[in-house]
Amino acid sequence: MKVFGLAGYSGSGKTTLLEELIPRLTAAGLRVSLIKHAHHRFDIDHPGKDSYRLREAGCSEVLLISDQRWVLMHELRGAPEPSLDEQIARFSECDLVLVEGFKHTPIPKLEVHRPSLGKPLIAGSGVETIVAVACDEPDAVAKLTGLPILDLGDRDAIADFILRHMGFRNA
Repeated sequence: MKVFGLAGYSGSGKTTLLEELIPRLTAAGLRVSLIKHAHHRFDIDHPGKDSYRLREAGCSEVLLISDQRWVLMHELRGAPEPSLDEQIARFSECDLVLVEGFKHTPIPKLEVHRPSLGKPLIAGSGVETIVAVACDEPDAVAKLTGLPILDLGDRDAIADFILRHMGFRNA
């Protein structure tokens, strides 16, 4: 499985971009999976539901299954957060694992950047695995980095870049 990431500050549009890239990547014949890193406490379960009650009672893992999907919830209960590699190992086989977040993990990444947020570029700030920048103001950042600059609005070009960079299309 090949792994490619998207990094950027909150509000830069990483999730929206992924939502629009995934259909393009699957249309190219790829089986795609995704890992999204959350920097805050999150829960996909709800108080009062049986699974929530059983997890809160002390289960380390709760697996929910239906005829449409399944989900495994694992409580860390004080254990360290697993590495990206450990999480990828849990996936079924696929062609491409997209990763949102994990900006310091050594995988190739596209930085999603919006100068209007007032945040600096991540590229060139010690994160050496950024391979390109997708920006809504490409001219504003073109001189700041030697990396390819992609127009954030051109989803087809971004998908094509990822396919070529990851070796799914000839360069």
